[in-house]
Amino acid sequence: MLKIVPDPPHHQSHSLEDLLIQTSEHLACASTVAYQTVLLDSQTPGQLLTMATMHQIDRAQVLVEMALSKVQSRH
Repeated sequence: MLKIVPDPPHHQSHSLEDLLIQTSEHLACASTVAYQTVLLDSQTPGQLLTMATMHQIDRAQVLVEMALSKVQSRH
């Protein structure tokens, strides 16, 4: 069986800033997937759950951006 997503590199140390940037990128991808799900399945009962998920992803993105700005302001 082929894996669609490769395993992350092993034993790399990341700065807090790097981790926040990567988290932000993952949240942006998750938001895009959720948005596309709503567009594709606009009549399903799960649409409300997907929209709630989108809201939570957006809120998490705001928190990550706030944390990232605080980390970057220390430099």
